[in-house]
Amino acid sequence: MGDGVVTLFLCGDVMLGRGVDQILPNPGDPVLREGYVVDARSYVRMAEAVGGPIPAPVDPSWPWGEALRLLEEAGPDVRIVNLETAVTRSKAFAPGKAVHYRMHPDNLPALTVARPDVCVLANNHVLDFGRAGLDETLGSLARAGLRTAGAGQNADEAYAPAAVPVSPGGRVLVFALGARSSGIPSDWAATADRSGVAHVPELSASAADAVVRNVEETRRAGDIVVVSVHWGTNWGYLVPRDQVRFAHALVDAGVDLVHGHSSHHPRPLEVYRERLVLHGCGDFIDDYEGIPGYEEYRDDLRIAYVVTVAADTGRLTGLRMVPLRARRMRLEPAPTGDRTWLRTTLDRISRGVRIILESDGTLTAATGP
Repeated sequence: MGDGVVTLFLCGDVMLGRGVDQILPNPGDPVLREGYVVDARSYVRMAEAVGGPIPAPVDPSWPWGEALRLLEEAGPDVRIVNLETAVTRSKAFAPGKAVHYRMHPDNLPALTVARPDVCVLANNHVLDFGRAGLDETLGSLARAGLRTAGAGQNADEAYAPAAVPVSPGGRVLVFALGARSSGIPSDWAATADRSGVAHVPELSASAADAVVRNVEETRRAGDIVVVSVHWGTNWGYLVPRDQVRFAHALVDAGVDLVHGHSSHHPRPLEVYRERLVLHGCGDFIDDYEGIPGYEEYRDDLRIAYVVTVAADTGRLTGLRMVPLRARRMRLEPAPTGDRTWLRTTLDRISRGVRIILESDGTLTAATGP
């Protein structure tokens, strides 16, 4: 922290399982139970068909690519990612799901290399291998020294925030929630005596009130509060009204930043009452290259969000978005034309916010006329 601000790095879904797991030094069982793909290595071949050979096994830093240099340059006080995969050796596929994600626990260096301060787990893949898989996930992350939010051995753990100290004497509290609209089954919800995720059946006023009560019970003077929410569908730019109302209710009650994710591409952002609401950060790391369909959304383009907020008030003081492109399951700088496309698209879909392409190729946001 410096100059009275706290700097946060945020990104969308970090999916180190399935095909990405297969190119790392310790790949797990490649067997899948999908409708058309039964071997995770097929996703590697699809990525190579469009991007070129992947030198597997790759170094654990490979999937992050350019993002690691970006992180070093930005020097954020807190790094927050949505880890959307089970970390398990389990072969017990959760029934009733079309897609299952798992990474081998021995491949955790591919996560720790980015030094995340908080791994959000309230999403629709963390229980892909049941509660035993969740237990192994929580244990593996704890042994790696990683904080988690949004899942736990019971409701108290799942709904509790991750607290990251920032000097002098402050904290960033990260609460994580998973909405049914993102595909999280209702029986994944943590209860008093059952493990699971912090689940939100509906993005209602009463659900927002429950989040606010939880925040108020934990927050102390000087804390910055982030609520990270896995919500909505995979494709499209429309933000449902209930999602907007839910985000606004959180900010009205004192939440400083809403970190939304689930969609496979970036969705609108807004600045509401001088607080940032990211309605959908898009994917950050995945194995989706070469999968046809929805090309108009350019899901190969990714954004690293670097946010600064005032340490004393939580007010947004700066937003820098760094465009990246996924190729060969690795993040590289986005070409100039792609940066322009992202600027134009985000500017068009984000109400009340102007997106500016800076001379260094990053994107910034401005409000007002």
